[in-house]
Amino acid sequence: MTYDLLINNGTVVDGTGAPAFEADIAIVGDKIAEIGKLHGNAHRAIDARNLIVVPGFIDPHTHYDAQICWDPMVTSTSWHGVTSVIMGNCGVGIAPCKPEVREIAAWDLVNVEGIPFEALSKGISWDWIGFDEFMNAAQRRRCAINLGFLAPLTPFRHFVMGEESMERAARPDELTRIASLLREAITAGAFGFSTTTFSNHIGYHARPLACRLASHDELMAYAGVLKELGRGAIEIALTKTIGILVEEEYQLLDDLLTAAHRPVTWLLVSIRGRDGHFETLRKAEPLIKRGGIPQVSAVPIIVSIDLRAPGIFAAMASWQPVFNQSHDQQRKIYASTDFRNAFREDLRTFKRFKLDMTRIAVDEVRRPELKPLEGMTVDQIARDRGKDPVDTFLDVGLEDDLGVRFAMIPPDEDRIHELIGDPRTIIGLSDGGAHVNSHCEAGYPTYLIGHWVRDKRALTLEHAVKRITSEPADLFGIVGRGRLAPGMAADIAIFDFDTIGPAGRQKLVRDLPGSGERFVVHANGIEYTIVNGKVLYDHGRHTGELPGTVLRSRRMN
Repeated sequence: MTYDLLINNGTVVDGTGAPAFEADIAIVGDKIAEIGKLHGNAHRAIDARNLIVVPGFIDPHTHYDAQICWDPMVTSTSWHGVTSVIMGNCGVGIAPCKPEVREIAAWDLVNVEGIPFEALSKGISWDWIGFDEFMNAAQRRRCAINLGFLAPLTPFRHFVMGEESMERAARPDELTRIASLLREAITAGAFGFSTTTFSNHIGYHARPLACRLASHDELMAYAGVLKELGRGAIEIALTKTIGILVEEEYQLLDDLLTAAHRPVTWLLVSIRGRDGHFETLRKAEPLIKRGGIPQVSAVPIIVSIDLRAPGIFAAMASWQPVFNQSHDQQRKIYASTDFRNAFREDLRTFKRFKLDMTRIAVDEVRRPELKPLEGMTVDQIARDRGKDPVDTFLDVGLEDDLGVRFAMIPPDEDRIHELIGDPRTIIGLSDGGAHVNSHCEAGYPTYLIGHWVRDKRALTLEHAVKRITSEPADLFGIVGRGRLAPGMAADIAIFDFDTIGPAGRQKLVRDLPGSGERFVVHANGIEYTIVNGKVLYDHGRHTGELPGTVLRSRRMN
């Protein structure tokens, strides 16, 4: 037999958690034909001797809804061996959308995802109105990797309720229409729906993101659509205090699981003190046994703070006047004693996270005379100047004409392994395509294997691969992917175990439409990426192929 592609002599880790084994993999068309010791001819052969052959990684938490309009390669994600993504998370998105309110949808992405408005206005193609048209447009444009979509609740509420969706719950007739639109989207192939309760998720004119105003009755009705259709999952950005699940949130998850009879994944569990994260998991175990699963990050999140688009402060009342203002107006606000005092009070009372000026450092400045400050924490600079840390933080910003970037140094990064190997969690939170002006975790698959498997030996290779292939596939019902077996889709990553990992720190580049800035992270050690049987990357070089497809949900019961 003549195969289209033959991968020879690789060490196969099949995504199930089973021990690695030596084998060849034959591909015909877009499917795996055989695995074993093979001797057939092939149009192309890859010698994978001394390399690891795994299912293409599946990223369950991305926000590439807009970026796929201008970046068919879906970078940074595709550089790291990822062959499928789920986007539309956290209730924010750009479909369905009526032409007259496109600007409102774009501002939601500015404030939640940190994408410059100019990039969105120049880059989004807007060749759709309905959600099914949005997915079909993605298929027409072609893409490097496979695209799966959640239906984000905000644009659905806005489509029916207009600007009142940012002010109130839906009336019964509106609820019925929104549920009908969700039913159409999921029937067309969406993998469920997403929403958020995060107070820092603000949209147009710094008003609450529309899905945050959905009532309990609304959410139960929308969850019922999944039960009716027997497919999909719910993703919800939930915890008011990062990593802590309070009773009200526990009850909401309980109710969603009951109403949907489908998986519910929520954000997030993170390292908290000595064992606060384990307490959260123990509390959540009854939910986890019923299909609830919290997401965890495999990488330390280093947040870059940009005073022109300060999304990290969106939940603080004192910062609401700052958003979507001109450069000069922001300078006036930052210089104001009233603003500074209000910010100080927010820092004292804010519970979602603690902003510690000993962990905020000057990362990069534009003005040469300020270069000696790079690498110093705000607390250190404040002590040198004999000033208050809040005043110092804002003074440095004004001295650099708001060009400075601060970096928030994460705590407890060496303890992340306590969560990433826990079967009660799922690895996600790359947020690929979001927060582009402040951080980039799209390289987590290569970091997971290079750092946590090879360097720290915190997980076995087989376990780590399972965590980022078959587990997310099973959670969302992505049929035919996430494992290496005959008949499965030929989505494959081939890497060098000795060198795999992110290629250095996240890097700020100007490659958005309109020369906008974003952070990216490149990869080392990914030798080949194969999508639907076609070689997408060969030793880091794009082959010219765009073999990705739009993934569609299927009824699971």
